[in-house]
Amino acid sequence: MDQFAMTKQVLEFIQGYDTPTIVNAIEVALGIRDFHNYTKKPLVASDPSAGAIVGWAVTARIRAKHAPNETQETLIQRRTEYYHYLKASRKPCILVMEDLDFPDTRGAWWGEVNSNIHKGFDLEGALTNGQVRDLDELVGGFPIFAGSVGVSHAFVHLVDMGEPVNLLGLEVSEGDLIHADKHGATVIPENLIDNIPECIEKLVRGESHVINAARRDGGIDIDQLTESWNKFGGEIRN
Repeated sequence: MDQFAMTKQVLEFIQGYDTPTIVNAIEVALGIRDFHNYTKKPLVASDPSAGAIVGWAVTARIRAKHAPNETQETLIQRRTEYYHYLKASRKPCILVMEDLDFPDTRGAWWGEVNSNIHKGFDLEGALTNGQVRDLDELVGGFPIFAGSVGVSHAFVHLVDMGEPVNLLGLEVSEGDLIHADKHGATVIPENLIDNIPECIEKLVRGESHVINAARRDGGIDIDQLTESWNKFGGEIRN
């Protein structure tokens, strides 16, 4: 199997798990609880039932609090360049958009129109520390995870694209592998991507020992519960 096929298989596998499991698996792969590149505050999920999205990051930055001090022609040209940027992006991809007005965000980039446009560019979904609106009119199959819900677009405009961004403590560069769901988002370190499926399987086996002990007929036996934690540790260390 070539590397492209292997990577596609890995992405499909990890999409079947929630983001907390992915963060746990990264810690297993590292062998230490010293991983911190994930969102530190809650995100609003446009569709909490949508499940996880996985893809390579494309990045952009916006502002909305004040009117831009650039000409309309400049803004239109930048938007056109942005569309070309999205069209040329490596797939599957996720847009990670930083609102530079945060935490005092005033206007939503994300709504009915932009959700349709970005789905049309074949993106998996979007992350932002900014606002989302039009919750009932957003296009289906395009999850958006936002910092808050709003009502206005205010003076929202694109500042740039392709630059590093920070969303609620999550640091993202173009091309990073993103995993996100209703719990939050994380970046999977490039050197660990191929190890994550095996680490997930270790976690699932380990957790099953503890869960089975907790669900024991007749109630919890503390000795068995203690032994189940020992088995859990053995699974993730192997």
